[in-house]
Amino acid sequence: MKVTADQSRCCSSGQCVLTAPSVFDQSDDDGLVQVLEHHPGPALAAEVRLAAALCPGQAITAAELP
Repeated sequence: MKVTADQSRCCSSGQCVLTAPSVFDQSDDDGLVQVLEHHPGPALAAEVRLAAALCPGQAITAAELP
């Protein structure tokens, strides 16, 4: 899985951090999403998918790798 975040779409709701705190964080300066782990392991896949689904700005993409 490859995780990306589009900061231009982020509305700083923090749902990603609450859902998958080992993968996402928020900037102290502006509250925008930061990806801590761009290639999380299979154990985190469900959390990352949920974080992407819950993101109100649809800023998170979780793409499965071949």
